[in-house]
Amino acid sequence: MRYANYNDCGPRGRRGKQWGYMNGQKFARAFAAAAFEGAKAKRRARVFQRGELRLVLLHLISQESRHGYDLIQQIEELTGGHYAPSPGIVYPTLTLMAEMDLIAEQADDGGKKIYAVTEAGTALLADEEKHIATILKRLEDIAEMDRASDGASIRRATNNLKTAIRIRLAEEEKGSERILDVAAIIDEAASKIERLK
Repeated sequence: MRYANYNDCGPRGRRGKQWGYMNGQKFARAFAAAAFEGAKAKRRARVFQRGELRLVLLHLISQESRHGYDLIQQIEELTGGHYAPSPGIVYPTLTLMAEMDLIAEQADDGGKKIYAVTEAGTALLADEEKHIATILKRLEDIAEMDRASDGASIRRATNNLKTAIRIRLAEEEKGSERILDVAAIIDEAASKIERLK
């Protein structure tokens, strides 16, 4: 087993000299920047830019009064199930919107909070109409991309296959030739999928 050579680290070590840094501060800044860039590359692209979630929530509330959970579900539907904002983001945003007088909190028949748009909210929607249309188009594109790449039809077909196999296995006895036939059909289908170009 090879152990790390700590003499390689730091600005005066082999790595520091290789990177051409002469003092610890430059080395630390460069190391932190490299780590940040690596983490940023791994991070999923943001669905909403600053203030955009607020506009989408306002748009949805303007269509009809809604609960917070309903708003989360609606956004998930808009993205084709690709993204659902967390309650930890949505509820503080709704509280802020109520403080800004964009929405009003009410109680439904069960006593739960429901949100309705105010005059100020309607005015903001009119001002941001083009921006909201752009955001909604982006969410639609995410849904389309997800449908194309995720293969909802393939998931449906796979589930159908699993169900058919379970039914067949329940009906057949161990060692039945039909079980071997089913296995051969599955192997053949797998082979054909692998050969697709």
